[in-house]
Amino acid sequence: MSAEDLEDYEAELELQLYREYRDVVGLFTYVVETERRFYLANSVDLKAHHDSGDVYFELTLRDAWVWDTYRTARFVKQVHVLSFKDVNIEEIAKSDLEPPSSLPR
Repeated sequence: MSAEDLEDYEAELELQLYREYRDVVGLFTYVVETERRFYLANSVDLKAHHDSGDVYFELTLRDAWVWDTYRTARFVKQVHVLSFKDVNIEEIAKSDLEPPSSLPR
C-alpha cells in the first residue's frame, strides 16, 4: 500500500466518522472534549481531585458516543476517563441543530 493509498483510506475513515457524528449529534445533550478524545453524552459527572499540589479530573459519561476513527463500536453505555489537563463540557443547544423554518430571501 502506497503512502497516497493510506492517506486516501484515512481521509475516507474521517469522512465516514464525520457523517456518523452529524447523524447522531441530535441524540445527545453534551459535547465533552478531553486531551485525548471527543465524546457526545447524555449524562456527565465531573470531579476534580487535588493530590499533592497536582490536579486531575475524573469524568464519568453515560449513554455516550466516542469520536474515534478506528473504534468499531462507538456507542458506549458508560465511559470513565481520567484527565490531567482541562476538560471542556458544553451543553448542546437543540435549536442549533435544527434547520431554519424559512430561508431568508
